[in-house]
Amino acid sequence: MPQYQTWEEFSRAAEKLYLADPMKRSREALPLATSRVASVLSCCAPAFSAPSLNVPSGVGWCSGLCSEGSCALAVSAFDPLVVSVPALVPPRLNGVMWLEILLTSVLGFVIYWFISRNKEETLPLGDGWWGPGARPTAKEDESIRPFKVETSDEEINDLHQRIDRFRVTPPLEDSRFHYGFNSNYLKKVISYWRNEFDWRKQVEILNRYPHFKTKIEGLDIHFIHVKPPKLPPGRTPKPLLMVHGWPGSFYEFYKIIPLLTDPKNHGLSDEHVFEVICPSIPGYGFSEASSKKGFNSVATARIFYKLMLRLGFQQFYIQGGDWGSLICTNIAQLVPSHVKGLHLNMALVLRNFSVLTLLLGRRFAGLFGYTERDQELLYPVKEKVFYSIMRESGYMHIQCTKPDTVGCALNDSPVGLAAYILEKFSTWTNSDFRSLEDGGLERKYSLDDLLTNIMIYWTTGAIVSSQRFYKENLGQGFMAHKHEQLKVYVPTGYAAFPSELIHCPEKWVRGKYPKLISYSYMARGGHFAAFEEPELLAQDIRKFVGLLGQQ
Repeated sequence: MPQYQTWEEFSRAAEKLYLADPMKRSREALPLATSRVASVLSCCAPAFSAPSLNVPSGVGWCSGLCSEGSCALAVSAFDPLVVSVPALVPPRLNGVMWLEILLTSVLGFVIYWFISRNKEETLPLGDGWWGPGARPTAKEDESIRPFKVETSDEEINDLHQRIDRFRVTPPLEDSRFHYGFNSNYLKKVISYWRNEFDWRKQVEILNRYPHFKTKIEGLDIHFIHVKPPKLPPGRTPKPLLMVHGWPGSFYEFYKIIPLLTDPKNHGLSDEHVFEVICPSIPGYGFSEASSKKGFNSVATARIFYKLMLRLGFQQFYIQGGDWGSLICTNIAQLVPSHVKGLHLNMALVLRNFSVLTLLLGRRFAGLFGYTERDQELLYPVKEKVFYSIMRESGYMHIQCTKPDTVGCALNDSPVGLAAYILEKFSTWTNSDFRSLEDGGLERKYSLDDLLTNIMIYWTTGAIVSSQRFYKENLGQGFMAHKHEQLKVYVPTGYAAFPSELIHCPEKWVRGKYPKLISYSYMARGGHFAAFEEPELLAQDIRKFVGLLGQQ
């Protein structure tokens, strides 16, 4: 154990350890830290080898709180950040007052918690270049160009030829959708796709809304921008950015857009009229894919923020589910002052400590903030949480590790692509659909709508790049990204659809989004909320914006 003959010698040793502290606090704070140490040491200077040690006065920090042998603990308790100092204080084993140590530690923790609990940290905005090669020295072209979805005979003929060469594998008896997409029903889908589905007609439907492209950080970003056809006198529309996920696309929002931009003609009040912007995530649909590794949700969030600025919106609302929920969350973490409100229909909060309460939540529901509806949606937890995650996350493990391998097969076979994607629209809409011969797909969607989404992936060849998004976001390990540790301090609304993959109680959501002002248990619906239940989602967005206006 080192011995120190003078206070100056001790202070220099403390400073040396302090500057090596990995928490890297500023050097200017050292006098405060050492003065706190001095305050504690003053009541037990005999612990040092030289009784004449000159400890600065002005004490009283630990008077009556620690015996000679407890100073090391008292120091660390009063300032949890001065973690290296206790090693400098030789302990005395006699007369340790454990009650005082406990009280001091608790007091230190409470003070530290109170000081740090309201720290509203944001993500650094940064910049990036994701196009091929090195970033050019010339300024990036910021023009916004009209875009139109097109097709050709060659494209359609190639599709039909590949469908005709499909080799079917008979399903097991009574397997339904428990083994994945049932090939008996797949044959019906393929027959409709080959003989009845009119891609040219669907292209016309896609072009009903205005499409655009613009270059941001080296990538051609595709988006649709829908303005209200008519506004009440003296009113301006509310800009709303809506972001899709996987395996969806901007097309998911086609049925909810008129409810938001033209509510009066769809039986809704015109109190809230929106101007809707729906971009394609880079690597999805008509947005260019990154040429470089590392393109994740934060990079996407920054690009979409730049898109909104380029469109002239300094403040705006954002909404998303699936990847869209994470991207919108990241926007709120990057530029909270520009986000008027954040609305989500999915929240990635399974790393929140509140999830641990699942094991005791049924017995102590009130203590952990679980309502009766929460309990219905979460329990039995083994079936509705753990088994559900195991059943539905196999694709994620593949795409988080080696997305290009399975992507090669999917990008070469339209039938394989359809089976891979449509199976998600079955079980993610309602897990009970696994027990149906047709996967329940046509109970919620039309084949035209489902196949239009498939065609967006097929004609753009985007399946591989869309799957890489999983590796970039989830392939680095547990809590690898800073945004996972940060809360979101913008007004938030949440729509809890009962058939979502994992139900998130209000307590969980509030842990990540402290400014949650609206939490709704939706009457029905699953993962693809805007695609499946556009009316319900539109109503909840409008309710959230209304509550926000009242504040």
